[in-house]
Amino acid sequence: MSSESATTPVQDREESVNWRNIPQIAVVFGLLLCIYGFVADKQQFAFSYLTAFMFCLSIGLGSLFLVLVHHLFDAGWSAPIRRYLEHLSCLLFPWLAIAFIPIGFLGPEYIYKWMSADPHTDHALHAKVFLFNKPAWYMISGGLFLLWGWLTQRLRDWSLQQDKSGTHEFEGYLLFPEHLMAGFSRNLQGLPFEKDNQQVLCTRMMRIHAGYGILMFAATLTAGSIFWMKSIQHQFFSTMYGVYYFAGSVWVSIAVAWIIARILKAKGHLPMLHRLQFYHLGTMLLAFTVFYAYIHFSQYFLIWNAAMPEETFWYVLREQGSWAYVSWLIIIGHFFIPFLMLLRIDVKLTNKMMVPIFIWVLLMHYMDMYFNVMPEIHPTGPSLALADLGAVLLLGGSLAWIFIRNLFDHPICPQRDPRMGEAIEHH
Repeated sequence: MSSESATTPVQDREESVNWRNIPQIAVVFGLLLCIYGFVADKQQFAFSYLTAFMFCLSIGLGSLFLVLVHHLFDAGWSAPIRRYLEHLSCLLFPWLAIAFIPIGFLGPEYIYKWMSADPHTDHALHAKVFLFNKPAWYMISGGLFLLWGWLTQRLRDWSLQQDKSGTHEFEGYLLFPEHLMAGFSRNLQGLPFEKDNQQVLCTRMMRIHAGYGILMFAATLTAGSIFWMKSIQHQFFSTMYGVYYFAGSVWVSIAVAWIIARILKAKGHLPMLHRLQFYHLGTMLLAFTVFYAYIHFSQYFLIWNAAMPEETFWYVLREQGSWAYVSWLIIIGHFFIPFLMLLRIDVKLTNKMMVPIFIWVLLMHYMDMYFNVMPEIHPTGPSLALADLGAVLLLGGSLAWIFIRNLFDHPICPQRDPRMGEAIEHH
């Protein structure tokens, strides 16, 4: 550890520069392509931007879920990777909230036709007018980001304060709602709450936030997927759409978590990572590969079996023209290929196999978002545009830039997490 600490400052400076160059280049090229796309075709740009936004949003939400699960199950193996997952989840607010602003401006005219429709002449809209109206859409959208901001920032703040526990730099003070939460945990649930032990206090507060946070997460993710993506075709009705977006979000977030872990370990920033972390991430990817397939097939089967026009039209459109090939690509590429490749135990620990798999996961998840958004303006099949690439480069590069800055502004792994010893000593 001493040799590592001696080289870490130099490595930090060199690696931070190397990491930041790629996102900066991506942002520049992405901005130029977005400007061109906006001038050439505003509607195409709006849909391309929404696709990229929902892709990036899913990584932030999926990372938040992994942080919540870590605290809820008191996991030990995930302690070394928890910090950068916290940074990923904190991209939800304020950065993704800022990235949402173009959608707020372009949505009424170019994306969401129901905003300019008359609910008295549109039965499907009339049935949902309580939620599908402009004031509700904007208010709920803003509320979602505020809730995500509160949850992610408090989880990361307590995590960072735990690094300072036992020192004069510790500033772990309970905010107003946290006093009520702590009182409920201590008095009504009868759980211990060691307020004078700074290290344990931070752990307790993170678990308290995770307790109610998992319910908040489920409700807000569902609302976001419905308001921003499903409502493109407001006639469509599905009770499984939120779970469908959740499954894909966690799936792609596991891939991102694995890639970051492998890079940080290779560069010497997380030397404590062992086979345990990579194996569990690979196992979770296999589990969510099956879960996603189950949810998507269940949605398709129930809708097709019921044969209700307000539901079936969504899939009928996506079987027209070359969208049928995209449907088969999702079936094969989103399920069968990763499922068959991940079945073997040794594959999960083999970089030569896992790196292509995780890159494939990123591509398939973007294709899934494209499959959900683009048929509205391209009913006969996919029509790739420069705005698609530009939006991904602009949003992805900007968020990666911010993530890398946060990563190196703080300790890369938790310093005083009670479970760190368990994670390190396991191997």
